[in-house]
Amino acid sequence: MKAFLMSRDRDFDLGSALPPNHHELVQDLELNTLFDAMAAEDEFLFTVAKRAMLSSLADPDAINYRQQILGDCLRHPDVIRTIYRIAVDAIAGEKKIYRSIFYYPAAVLRRSVEALEFFVGMLKELRALSDEHAEEFSSDGFTEFFRMLTKELGDEYFATINMHLKQLRFRSGVLISADLGQGNKGTNYVLRKPRHEAKGWLRRITDKDHPSYSFTIADRDDAGLRALSELADRGVNLVANALAKSTDHILSFFTLLRTELAFYIGCLNLHERLTGKGEPACFPVPHALSATPTLNGSGLYDPCLSLTLPDHVVGNDIAADGRSLVMITGANEGGKSTFLRSVGLAQLMTQCGMFVAARSLHVVVCEGVFTHYKREEDATMHSGKLDEELSRMSTIVDQLNPNSVVLFNESFAATNEREGSEIARQIVHALLEKGIRVLFVTHLYDLAHGFYEQALPTALFLRAERHPDGRRTFALSAGEPAPTSYGEDLYRRVFGTTSDPGAVR
Repeated sequence: MKAFLMSRDRDFDLGSALPPNHHELVQDLELNTLFDAMAAEDEFLFTVAKRAMLSSLADPDAINYRQQILGDCLRHPDVIRTIYRIAVDAIAGEKKIYRSIFYYPAAVLRRSVEALEFFVGMLKELRALSDEHAEEFSSDGFTEFFRMLTKELGDEYFATINMHLKQLRFRSGVLISADLGQGNKGTNYVLRKPRHEAKGWLRRITDKDHPSYSFTIADRDDAGLRALSELADRGVNLVANALAKSTDHILSFFTLLRTELAFYIGCLNLHERLTGKGEPACFPVPHALSATPTLNGSGLYDPCLSLTLPDHVVGNDIAADGRSLVMITGANEGGKSTFLRSVGLAQLMTQCGMFVAARSLHVVVCEGVFTHYKREEDATMHSGKLDEELSRMSTIVDQLNPNSVVLFNESFAATNEREGSEIARQIVHALLEKGIRVLFVTHLYDLAHGFYEQALPTALFLRAERHPDGRRTFALSAGEPAPTSYGEDLYRRVFGTTSDPGAVR
């Protein structure tokens, strides 16, 4: 049995390798805030959320497959949480069944019988839930999942398994046949069905048995009891191994079901947190890899910021179709870095099959999201800030593929403006030539205005809005980079209101 709730044709691999830059993504995009909201203090949910989000899908069909399943989950959260609870209880219950420290066939058989009896109860609960709610689900994933349960967990299956479990208790003893080998030693031991298993009590009395020979072991004949036990173990060995494999198979099913549903439980937790405070959430439309970049939407916001604030956060509209370079400038604390983070999070959330924090979004899939954010000064003084930035940039370049996305936040500002602008300019040009999309937040006017003067048809310039009195709207709009850093804002903060707002530059 397979769940196939994360992919059409393969299991979700919780042990797959994370991308080499996952530490930087977690740090720069503040992903732990998102994972914490999804986990709701459950360590396993945290692990699955992290693995799923950082293991991006590049196929829009695979993304849509998960989106449809998540849509069913959002419509029927109680049913999904019940299925998840059944899987968790099945795994926990199996662990409580006594496991002998000695490995011998009789002990393996006894534990396997107890485990299988327990699993039958959990499978019946799962089948009953399927019978009650299957018709309410419309996604391909859940439709196939419930169809599988109906087909493989029918009444005939449970009747058969209960019959076998009753036989494997061996309440009437163990019937074994064997051949005589060299030196009259037993070979080819085979476990047989009890002769009277299917007979009623009347037939057992009236039917004539074939003649047989028997012997009795004395009460204190320990050697004889050991020999008899060894004979029984030889007979049940194959059955014990087969039954152990069967219980392992069912345990594997519940384990995979729990793992795959954990992603959707995390999505439910996050969705409840965001929509509970009135924030929008939508399913993005993923576009296949192509030469034309696609990024447009409305109300795009940073869910991590929203999770840490009591109030609503400001969303932004973005229309960057056909734009491989988005340059973002403006005053400090105007929402530039927040917008950059919202784009990176939306890309990752889209490519793991989640909803995104926006009212609407169309985005082309990519082959990797990379971040190059400014870092604090190296306390060990092993290198200067510029050397450290260039070293990280070199590492990123080694990992890039065409159709990747690189997010720069105040990069190469550790030196003077002319030198920093020239370094950034050459790097951005090289990336664009290789088909890599770039979003760049910067205060380097020479860099931003230099690209603006080139009038590139594939470039979009956004500027953080600021009122004349210094108030920020935290909204971005298309506009030419401004040559001011708004030093008067700092002047007001330190000395109070100045009579000439434009005097300090």
